[in-house]
Amino acid sequence: MRLAVLNIVGLSKSLLGEHTPGLVKFAERNGLQSYSPEFPAVTCTAQSSILTGKSPTDHGIVANGWYDRESAEVRFWKQSNHIVHGEKIWDTLRREIPGFTCAKLFWWYNMHSSADYTITPRPLYPADGRKVFDIHTQPMGMREELKHDLGEFPFPSFWGPAAGIPSSEWIAASAQWVEEKYSPSLSLVYLPHLDYSLQKDGPDAPNIPAELAKIDKVASDLIAFYESRGVKVIALSEYGISPVSRPIHLNRLFRERGWLSIKNELGRETLDYGGCRAFAVADHQVAHIYVNDPSIREEVYQLLSQTKGIDEIRIPQETWGPGIATSRAGDFIAIAEEDAWFTYYYWNDDSLAPDFARTIDIHRKPGYDPCELFIDPAIRFPKLKIAKFLLKKKLGIRGLLDVIPLDASLVKGSHGRDNVPEGEKPVILGLGASMHTAAQIHQALVELCRQPSLG
Repeated sequence: MRLAVLNIVGLSKSLLGEHTPGLVKFAERNGLQSYSPEFPAVTCTAQSSILTGKSPTDHGIVANGWYDRESAEVRFWKQSNHIVHGEKIWDTLRREIPGFTCAKLFWWYNMHSSADYTITPRPLYPADGRKVFDIHTQPMGMREELKHDLGEFPFPSFWGPAAGIPSSEWIAASAQWVEEKYSPSLSLVYLPHLDYSLQKDGPDAPNIPAELAKIDKVASDLIAFYESRGVKVIALSEYGISPVSRPIHLNRLFRERGWLSIKNELGRETLDYGGCRAFAVADHQVAHIYVNDPSIREEVYQLLSQTKGIDEIRIPQETWGPGIATSRAGDFIAIAEEDAWFTYYYWNDDSLAPDFARTIDIHRKPGYDPCELFIDPAIRFPKLKIAKFLLKKKLGIRGLLDVIPLDASLVKGSHGRDNVPEGEKPVILGLGASMHTAAQIHQALVELCRQPSLG
């Protein structure tokens, strides 16, 4: 059976209703259920569990990014598929089904995989310091064909203050383009739109119904397209979004204890990870705490256990056992209470914050920064500031687009916890059998692909 899996990020039962008529109708015809989120309930971990049928114990993805102890670097949002250990769903099915092909469209860890057709966001970084928006594809030649037929990928709407429906619309169009050209056996399609407004404004915000309607149309049109071609469709999400109101600044607490190593770089403060006695890598509602000085391990644990907003502290060895996951994870994993989340902030004076703090820079920050979804409300004329930056860029003049706020209280939605209310759990639409875990979803997708074609 040919299968398409639509990953509608952030979707949960509590959001399905009058504003998602297409998805509700699809669920009534094909089934709807919640399932237990993977731990941590973040993009890279959840997707890796679904695509391998394994937990982080085996695939090793303990977060969206972590501290590499050998290089003494924090690496976030890396893209090589080789980082994910274990056999992927397309490799399993390719061994069994002659001619089996897979299209992996904007799911993460999408570069250099063995999937047949891949598309992923990938800017170009010329030696002169510029950043040029682009995509990466396999086969490589597909990149120019796609851009010729669909236009440039609307990168600003994929992440940042301008994040919105155009990126999901383009991804859906690329999915149709790949289906019409190659008819893959399995299509994995990532639709991120809902994630933006839910994190930015929270699931109870008055603008959410309109955002739900937008992604409902994109998803419903794509479902109708696939079904018209005899393709079975499954829709799922990786996690739900919890309303939050309390940011927790672990690195600032560690700084008070003298555990951080701070470097002055041209009048700004940066974190010297390898020189820190202990520091935190923040990822939504989960934080990995790395203790470089074993003599303070117990002291670090005691501080975490006394910090308001922390619900639980897990030990990687006890959670995942020995192996790749524990080697990548922090010495401790802090889990926020349901209405709290972790920042990466380590400076006490905003005037000393690193230059990347006020920019969209997902790779340089030692943690995930949802404030990148906002424009600093203190900027009087943000459009003028952005226009000046773009003009400089066009003229070949380097500049800094420093428009991101440093006020973490702006963020109203987060995720990462695996213990959440039923209405905030991720969902799967289109499977009749009861699914409780990502591993069970993986096996169900494998079994569907093994079935005869719908005709």
